[in-house]
Amino acid sequence: MDTLIEKSFQKTMSVDIRFVRSIMDEIDWNDRLIGIRGARGVGKTTLLLQRIKKFLGNTSESLYISLDNLWFAKHDLLETVDLFVKRGGKFLFLDEVHKYEKWAQAIKNIYDDFPDLKVVFTGSSLLEILNSRADLSRRAIVYDIQGLSFREYLNITQQTDFQSFSLSDILTKQKEISDEVLEKVKPLQFFRDYLQHGYYPFFTEGLAKYPYRLEEIVNLILEVELPFLRNVETAYIPKIKQLLQIIAESVPFIPNVDSLSKRIEIHRNTFIAYLYYLQETRLTNHLHKDISGINKLQKPNKIYLENTNFAYILAASNTDIGNMRETFFLNQLSYQHAVEYPNTGDFWVDKKMLFEIGGKNKTGKQIQGESNAYIAADDIEYGFDKKIPLWQFGFLY
Repeated sequence: MDTLIEKSFQKTMSVDIRFVRSIMDEIDWNDRLIGIRGARGVGKTTLLLQRIKKFLGNTSESLYISLDNLWFAKHDLLETVDLFVKRGGKFLFLDEVHKYEKWAQAIKNIYDDFPDLKVVFTGSSLLEILNSRADLSRRAIVYDIQGLSFREYLNITQQTDFQSFSLSDILTKQKEISDEVLEKVKPLQFFRDYLQHGYYPFFTEGLAKYPYRLEEIVNLILEVELPFLRNVETAYIPKIKQLLQIIAESVPFIPNVDSLSKRIEIHRNTFIAYLYYLQETRLTNHLHKDISGINKLQKPNKIYLENTNFAYILAASNTDIGNMRETFFLNQLSYQHAVEYPNTGDFWVDKKMLFEIGGKNKTGKQIQGESNAYIAADDIEYGFDKKIPLWQFGFLY
């Protein structure tokens, strides 16, 4: 136990708190059981350690544990928690819970057996909360976290303190937003950098290492998380990698299921299931005509990479700016809004707003006559009427 406490102290002391993700203020830390779910590399571990360092301090009352620690090869989690509570523990932070066998049942037992203990746990974006046998959905408040927004990237790199704006604000107060941002930075000066290497917080560790870290994330998701959390046979992983490469080289990608399933020699239903897994792992982002009732055997109408940074390692030849603009818009909007495949235009948002994406000279010809339609235009600092600077949609979170 002393070893775990010492490691917790060391990790907490070394974490940088100069920049803290805004989700820190969105989480209600008074809840007894909190789950934080997200893809690899988006900053879940950092968030836990920052919470301890900034608000709880390095005392015996708080403990950070990663459940991939070798300690748990010989020790039981419940026994460890029992000892922690007996020593005065009040705040427990469990990282990488999916690495612990029967994690959901263990967390349920902790919740039930230690009513005065507050528990925060993190896990993969594949983490099953609602469908777990322990039924944590009645106990845990779950938050999803994704990569950095363009706003957060600016706050880190330019030491700014921009706050987020609602979609309604962006649509109605675009001039005021441009005034506020341009007073401090020129957003277009940094927008392309963000598209290439600004989505994952580890860009602060050095840009030379960034592509290798991204490749590592992709491989770990496909080679470790899918087999472990979705029981995908390792023999099929090369097929999924091949599918991801095809998508990356073709996005925005309109899947022809029959021809592609034959091309990579897998059954049609298996092919669609693989597409679903790629979205679950946050490697791709899918558009459907209607997102209600989506299941893993429903073919998407259009597929994008989950974020623009992936394009530079998976398909450097397919980083044309049109593709990057649409991928960026979908990524930033889909975090808090429902985005669907429209009959006209590029994106149908919250079943009431139509968006067309383009450059500064983009016209509204394709959405002419449509009510509540907008253009998200790149390469402009100020918009007018229903033409809005694309970069402003990077201030939604």
